[in-house]
Amino acid sequence: MRPQTRTRAFASGLAATLVFLGTADVLARLLGASTSPLTAVGLLVIRVMPTDLVKLAISLFGEADKLVLVLSVGLAGLVIGGFAGLLLRTRPRTALLALTAAEAALTLLVALRPESGAGDVIAAALGAVLGAFAFLLLLRAGTGYRSGGHPNSRVLRTSNRSPEDDGRDGRGGLDGRDGPAGRGGSGAPTGRRGFFTLAGAAVLVGSVGIACGRTITAVGKGAAEAARRIVLPAPAVPAPAVPDGAEVGVDGVAPFTTAQEDLYRIDTALVPPSIDPDTWELRVDGLVEEPFTLTFDDLLAMRLEEHRITLTCVSNPVGGDLLGTGTWTGMPIRELLDRAGVLPEADMVLSHSIDGFTASTPLEAMTDDRASLVAVGMNGEPLTEVHGFPARLIVPGLYGFVSATKWVTRIEVTRFDRAEAYWTQRGWDAEAPILVASRIDVPRGLEKMSAGDVVVAGSAWAQQHGVESVEVRLDDGDWQSADVGAEANIDSWRQWRMTLADVEPGRHSVTVRATDRSGTVQTDERRDPIPNSATGHHRVEFRVE
Repeated sequence: MRPQTRTRAFASGLAATLVFLGTADVLARLLGASTSPLTAVGLLVIRVMPTDLVKLAISLFGEADKLVLVLSVGLAGLVIGGFAGLLLRTRPRTALLALTAAEAALTLLVALRPESGAGDVIAAALGAVLGAFAFLLLLRAGTGYRSGGHPNSRVLRTSNRSPEDDGRDGRGGLDGRDGPAGRGGSGAPTGRRGFFTLAGAAVLVGSVGIACGRTITAVGKGAAEAARRIVLPAPAVPAPAVPDGAEVGVDGVAPFTTAQEDLYRIDTALVPPSIDPDTWELRVDGLVEEPFTLTFDDLLAMRLEEHRITLTCVSNPVGGDLLGTGTWTGMPIRELLDRAGVLPEADMVLSHSIDGFTASTPLEAMTDDRASLVAVGMNGEPLTEVHGFPARLIVPGLYGFVSATKWVTRIEVTRFDRAEAYWTQRGWDAEAPILVASRIDVPRGLEKMSAGDVVVAGSAWAQQHGVESVEVRLDDGDWQSADVGAEANIDSWRQWRMTLADVEPGRHSVTVRATDRSGTVQTDERRDPIPNSATGHHRVEFRVE
């Protein structure tokens, strides 16, 4: 195969694949579908990805891991499509069949997603048809192939185009071989300019579809589409006001209350599912005497409570920002479990998300006096799609992967020796209590400061115990007590600040540690997040001039 032929063949497969992925994606958005082929493949990758790769992706990309995954999946699909296109010169029908089979498989993958509906399947199927049609057009333009021709035909008709138009040496077909006109049903290939104009148009259509479609829009922009028509009822038990002095008044320290759009997002859903609150249901069952099901209206009609709680991700690195504090509105889980009547042998709750994710939570954490909620709102507003609309779980004192299931549809009472959750199957801790930790927000790493007094500030957290004290040291000096902001409750973080007096010019470091009310001092031992949180003291270097 001549280089020009290979280029056209590869470009045909790549462009047709992009048309399929792009049109299916934009149709998914127009039809209100939750899953496109690009999303379905990404979700499959998440499911089968080894734990070490998951940990590496989160550590490298943080909240951008999903966008990186989507782009990687898309790029891989285009390359595979391009190599499939190489078949078209010698085996055009095989190439067309391979593309059609791949598109059908991806459409089936979309259909098998638990949250998929008719719109999802229609969008994928229409995208597959358009992709196959684009491939056929490019096949005909690149080789002169006619679908009614003999399947083994490899000889192309000679055209009257000039050598300049064909971009060849004037010998006729793509591989320079002459053949009788129309043999095997083949026609004349389009000239170089015409072919690449057509291929470019296909690439443009697919690229615009990807850019405007559901996947990139939802992943890149956060899919913060709250159900604007939902008005949350006033909670029967409102949260106390944030106490005066909770914020230490240092620019650069994260606000005490985190805006919903600023709250971190780490989950297994490549694109947040779009759920109709009118059809959503929550099932409470398992080892209970009386299983029952709630609608969203049922939940809103209950005696809702409001609690201020800091959420923390187990993947948060030392000094990281995968945490935030919100005022959560919801129904106490213990009251739902009381209504169901938990059987004595139960010791765990397995919560199920609509996207197939599960989390294992110790039963005690949902039945004791802590503020464990089926939450419907944050900071007085309904949850956004990206943060679990219409409902999610919030359990203080436990890392999110065992306590904060988004898009929750089922609360199954069971036992640890009978069921495993999504992450515990991958080697993470089954119970995952939050460890005492602290972070320096000011100064930033390698920041230049003026000589003299240097203000250091940040946050500390120790859910279910409360932060007792925070200590700071300059370079390798003695630990000194920092001023700690007022405490809202034991489940919320506390801000702290300290002024280091007369810091001399040069390069310095500052380190922080916290102690909780049980007397536990934050460990300086460095370890990775798996199986239960990264540990170590946060240390920041800065320069004084």
